[in-house]
Amino acid sequence: KHSSPRVGCRAYIMLLAALSLFAAVAHADNFAVLVAGSNGFYNYRHQADVCHAYQILTRNGIDPDNIITMSYDDVASSSDNPFPGKLYNKPTAQGIPGVDVYEGCKIDYSGLDVTPENFLAIITGDEETATGKVLKSGSKDHVFINFVDHGAVGLIAFPDGELYADELNKALLEMESKNMYKELVFYLEACESG
Repeated sequence: KHSSPRVGCRAYIMLLAALSLFAAVAHADNFAVLVAGSNGFYNYRHQADVCHAYQILTRNGIDPDNIITMSYDDVASSSDNPFPGKLYNKPTAQGIPGVDVYEGCKIDYSGLDVTPENFLAIITGDEETATGKVLKSGSKDHVFINFVDHGAVGLIAFPDGELYADELNKALLEMESKNMYKELVFYLEACESG
């Protein structure tokens, strides 16, 4: 039996629709901004968590050029670190080596550049204010922001300063008005973050 022209036409239209959908998805990119907002060995977990997030993203195909990492970057080299030059973010059973999440973790902003001002400039694409690279996402892209540090009601902390909720909300609205994402996911791991 031969199919009717109507069935062939429907199949052709379905194929075109599927290809159009694929093309739209194929032009979308994934971006991430990872922030450890603290410093000092006693805040080990924050820098280890950010490097772990970096490893997960790159292992799952996110282009490292699309990841912006902020970390004071003083824990791996701390004299208190029993494993100099390494960071681990989870324990392992005795005799089983852990995974060094610091190895290969590309840090774009470190030391005194880890500031609320730079963070806001990064997420809003403000190259004039930022001291390094900024988010260059567009309306079809997916953006993931992961901030780990201390916080309190209405603020999150940086090594030398705080970022207040109204400032962060303003920046997120600016991102929306600039069409900097199709989807935005923001993981905020800080006290009083909910």
